[in-house]
Amino acid sequence: MGHFEQMLSSETQFTGHIFTVTLDQVRLEDGTTAPREVVHHHGGASVLALTGQDEVYLVRQYRYALGQELWELPAGKLEPGEEPFEAAKRELAEECGLTADRFVDLQPFYPTVGYCSEVIYTWLATGLHPVPMHLDEGEFLTPEKVPFAEALAMVLDGRIRDGKTVAGLLKVQALRAAGKL
Repeated sequence: MGHFEQMLSSETQFTGHIFTVTLDQVRLEDGTTAPREVVHHHGGASVLALTGQDEVYLVRQYRYALGQELWELPAGKLEPGEEPFEAAKRELAEECGLTADRFVDLQPFYPTVGYCSEVIYTWLATGLHPVPMHLDEGEFLTPEKVPFAEALAMVLDGRIRDGKTVAGLLKVQALRAAGKL
């Protein structure tokens, strides 16, 4: 049998627009109890959009919590009840002005397993076509095409630090190396 923790109680500490925080009490597998602070998040969707010239679309966006501009895959949070694939297509259009002929599911990614329920769903998109770009109100970012090899170099030298972007780029590279893409 695998490891487990059983929730005994849960008390909401904060409810916001993006997440809710609870303080839970759990029973551990040895019978003792422990507190768990949990950030409950609806999840997100991201897209690694790859051109026929082996360029990837990245966006540069300022992230207030970190106080810096980051390179990221186009992505966004899921609306309550929204299907992740539909959210990924929506974000690709909104942030890069693109749609795609083909999408490959790169599988879910758990960015912060120690205290957060967020799941980020990622797709590889190819056969790209322009559509009107329409950022959300209050959203400011710049989409740029970067050669895929350069994007990998940016991961390795630390210019790309965003978890979903690192995971997406390295996964596509691994799938290519294994002959699965």
